[in-house]
Amino acid sequence: MTGKAASERKEAAPRRPVEHDMLLAAIPHPILVVGPANRVVYANASAEAFLSTSIAVLKRGTIDDVLAFGCPLLALIQQVRDTGATVNEYGVEMASPKFNHPKLVDVYSGLLPEYPGHILLMLQQRTMAQMIERQFTHRAAARSVSGLAAMLAHEIKNPLSGIKGAAQLLEQGLTDEDRVLTQLIYSETERIRNLVDGMEVFGDERPLAKQAINIHDVLDHVRRLAETGFARGIRFVEEYDPSLPPVPASRDKLVQAFLNLVKNAAEAIGDRGDPGGRIVLTTAFRPGVRLSLPGSEARISLPLMIQVEDNGPGVPEHMKRHLFDPFVTTKRSGKGLGLALVAKIIGDHGGIIECESEPNRTVFRVLLPMQERVPVRPGATERVA
Repeated sequence: MTGKAASERKEAAPRRPVEHDMLLAAIPHPILVVGPANRVVYANASAEAFLSTSIAVLKRGTIDDVLAFGCPLLALIQQVRDTGATVNEYGVEMASPKFNHPKLVDVYSGLLPEYPGHILLMLQQRTMAQMIERQFTHRAAARSVSGLAAMLAHEIKNPLSGIKGAAQLLEQGLTDEDRVLTQLIYSETERIRNLVDGMEVFGDERPLAKQAINIHDVLDHVRRLAETGFARGIRFVEEYDPSLPPVPASRDKLVQAFLNLVKNAAEAIGDRGDPGGRIVLTTAFRPGVRLSLPGSEARISLPLMIQVEDNGPGVPEHMKRHLFDPFVTTKRSGKGLGLALVAKIIGDHGGIIECESEPNRTVFRVLLPMQERVPVRPGATERVA
């Protein structure tokens, strides 16, 4: 082939401007272009992460190789080819050998007029959309008890101190038989005080003292505490991304949040009664997840993902929507404040939390912002945003 012919062939091949590739790569939703014979010709970074497959591997096959047999998305692609019209479907169940379980997505599809036979697909995962929508509900639910906590602290804790002191004074002049009653008063006032103390944290609206925290140090500390206590005998699996940047956070608060999540996982495994209990701690970098703040044009990037997964029996279906609400629990002796507190702590750090659950698999997923350095004048101390 002559140089001129090769040049003409190269010019005839469809090319995308570099800025188009940059734009598509920045979109947080999976985007695929399927050519003739359903061959995959393009996938952005979100699509690679969504399908857990690199663009190089995707291009070597067809969309049929990626999806499970009978997946509704295949019929939707054929419908676009047959009608030549744009087709949007909501709540499509996508199944793939790459997925642990089917994913519910909204699909936007249509032909590319510039490239005959090519179809553009944009997928929006329902769970992510609902996560972003519900994260403010979680925060509001946690804060809804703050006024109640403040009232309880003032109206109950002070009288409790008087009752406890009176019981101690009475105890000095009583017989051993009657002293049992004062001990009962003493122990019950302590129990009520502890409950009020547990609720009082919801009324704490002070800004967090943040510093750059290595999330893996936090998770390792939580794992060690769990292995020597409530999670003894449960196998821990760590799937960490070692390149994860620091998170601006309060270390003690993050330890409290993830200790609650690991404790919930251990208790769920204990309820199953199976010695093969496993808790998987996962971290990953997920670029493209951005959160819009109501009433503001600001958008917060939440690229740091931390997951706590267990192989317990799963969360009952009727509990899933209210899992982070205060006083909601499946435990007989539980107060229903643990996950509400976790939601508040994660919200105070500017992050979001969501739960996915099915039999033998429950995942609590936390998305957090990464550390950003604020430029300062020469000679001044650098600080974390």
